[in-house]
Order: sequence, then C-alpha cells, then structure tokens
Amino acid sequence: MIYSFTPPAVVGVPVLDSPALFPVHRIYCVGRNYEEHAKEMGGPGREAPFFFMKPADTLVYAAPGTTAHMPYPTLTSNLHHEIELVVAIGIGGRNIAAADAHRHIFGYAVGLDMTRRDLQNDMKKAGRPWCIGKGFDHSAPIGAITPAAQVPNIGHATISLGVNGAVRQSSTIAQLIWNVAETIEQLSIAWELQPGDLIYTGTPAGVGAVVAGDVMQGDITGLSGIRVAVMAA
Repeated sequence: MIYSFTPPAVVGVPVLDSPALFPVHRIYCVGRNYEEHAKEMGGPGREAPFFFMKPADTLVYAAPGTTAHMPYPTLTSNLHHEIELVVAIGIGGRNIAAADAHRHIFGYAVGLDMTRRDLQNDMKKAGRPWCIGKGFDHSAPIGAITPAAQVPNIGHATISLGVNGAVRQSSTIAQLIWNVAETIEQLSIAWELQPGDLIYTGTPAGVGAVVAGDVMQGDITGLSGIRVAVMAA
C-alpha cells in the first residue's frame, strides 16, 4: 500500500518484565467516577457514567525507577493532576457483560489524566466539548502495564498521588462509583472495544494544580508507580 506520506508509528506502552509493547488503539476516560471527586467538581456524587477520549499520541511513558518529563502546556495557567487506574484491553468486543469483563482485560497501569482546568471550565460554561482541556499533547502519562494475572486483587488496591513529596490524592479502587467490570460493560455498549484500547477509570478527590518544577509520584498497589516532572514550556 502506498501512502501520501509516511504514517506515524503505532504508539506502544511497555509491558512489565516483557520485551513486548502493548499497541495502543484508543484512550477512553471515565468522568467523575469517585463520589468525592464528583462532588468537588460540582456534581451530585453518583451519576450515570460518561466518557471522553484522548488521542493515543498524548501518552507519556514513565519507565519504572525513572522520572518522565512533560512540558507545561500552552494556553493554561491552571494545570491539574488526576491519578487514575488504567485498564488495558486485550480482547475486544461489543455488549460485554460485566460478569465477563475480566476475560477482556490484558492488564493494568498507573496513569495521569492531566487537565487544563481553566479551559475545561470555560468549555463547560459554553456548552462546548472538553477536547482542548483534556486531549492536549503529553496529557496522558502512563507507567508500564502489568499483566492482569499478576494483580488479582486490583479491586482492593490503594491509589495515591503526591506532589513534591506531599500527598494530594489518596483512596482505594474499591471506591470507584462504576467499577472496572461495569465500566467495560457500559463502554462496550457505546463503542466496540478493540485490543489495544486503554481505559482511564477516573480519579479520586484531591485534584489540584501543578506548576513547572513540580514532581508528581503516582502509585497503585501491585503496579509499577510513575514519577513525572513538569517542565517549563
């Protein structure tokens, strides 16, 4: 096949203790999926799940034991961190029942849904899409993917984020409003999930701003943590 120009390479995320890369298809994100975070963002708490997306090339890989770097983005003065459990889909499907969802999961990773909060809020007020606040370059840091079989108790894991050594966010995966299986069920009704899809499952309360020079440390029990430094533009 002949293309008009060289197509971009497939985005891949390393799999822990493996030479293989997980080829990324789409990035789905779940909004307001922890009750206390939903309330801090002005929502009622538990509500029906809703989703938005990020381009695959917004991923920034944070290798174990290293510090990844993301530039402070343009157009914002209010860049927020959101620590999240990321689910990697290995087997696609449509209308997947929650009871069968585990069969479709390849593994899990720690991720950050970085947000230009001021732009997101502006879009909300105007009734416009959030893309400029959520889907910008370098907005999706992620750690190595751990195969699902190695973390059988992920539903009870702790999740936390610190900035410059001070804890900002702390909760457990059990506090998800829509758990991983339910999220997969709902997503697969709206879209046919594909191998290579990533699902950022939502963030607990405590989101806040970071500035150039700040270092974020994200951890989930049983997974490879991530360390990301915000750099001057």
